[in-house]
Amino acid sequence: MDRYRKRDVILNDLERYKDFFKARGIKNIHMFRSADFRHPTEEEIEKLTLYPHRWTLGDRFFKLAHEYYGDSSLWWVIAWFNQMPTEAHIVQGDLIYIPSPLDQITSYYGV
Repeated sequence: MDRYRKRDVILNDLERYKDFFKARGIKNIHMFRSADFRHPTEEEIEKLTLYPHRWTLGDRFFKLAHEYYGDSSLWWVIAWFNQMPTEAHIVQGDLIYIPSPLDQITSYYGV
């Protein structure tokens, strides 16, 4: 399940990037439109199973995603749910939650 799957690809030819494009010998670039994720509502969270995890030395979102979802590329699901964009935002001993089932949480994100 790719977080880019339902995202629009747009043509970026904005004037403010003119010097950037010129320096690279291109006229424009194709890029993904910025995602508009939202955090699940309280009612939606109540429908999920949340597995608590105490952050310890060596933990990484991609490792937890592999353990719980069988796919390390889904690290962003755990990060977004816990509103911690990177591991640098978590300190050892913090309690985070792994949301499940995967298809339900990703449907809340619009993926």
